[in-house]
Amino acid sequence: MTNVRAVLESPDQPEVIALINELDAYQDTLYPPESRHYLDLDHLKQANTIFVVARTLGARAVGCGAIVLHSRYGEVKRMYVHPESRGRGIARQILEVLESAALSRGCQELMLETGPHQPAALAFYGRSGYRLRGPFGAYTDDPLSVFMQKSLSHAPNST
Repeated sequence: MTNVRAVLESPDQPEVIALINELDAYQDTLYPPESRHYLDLDHLKQANTIFVVARTLGARAVGCGAIVLHSRYGEVKRMYVHPESRGRGIARQILEVLESAALSRGCQELMLETGPHQPAALAFYGRSGYRLRGPFGAYTDDPLSVFMQKSLSHAPNST
C-alpha cells in the first residue's frame, strides 16, 4: 500500500492543472494531434464529469483521472500518475474511486481510448478488467487508438 489517498476533487486547482499539463506534454511526444483525444479543463468541470485526485499525506497531488458520464456509458479520461509516484498502486486507487463513483451515479459500463505506445497503461487496464473493443461514441478506427470497456454491473465492489 501507499501513503496516498484518491478522492473526488475539482480539476480547477494549480497542482492538478500542472499534472494535466504533464500528461499533455507526454502525449504530445507519443501521438500526432489528430490522434489525441483529451478534454480541456472546462469539460473536466462539467456536471457529467467525475474527477479524482490522488494526494500524498503531505497533500501533494501525484495523480488524477476522470470519467465523463454519457447516457449509456462512462468514458475514462485523463488518467495520469506522476512518473516518480508510479508503481505504488496509485492508478489502481484512482480507478477504483472513479468506478465506484460512476456506479453510484447509475453507470453500468465504462469505456476508454488509449494508445498502442503506452504498454504499461494497456497492461494496467487489462489487469483492471477492461477488454478490447471497437471504436465507440464519436471515435473512428485509428491505428493509434486502442479501445477498451468494462462492465461495472459485474465488477467486485471497491473498498
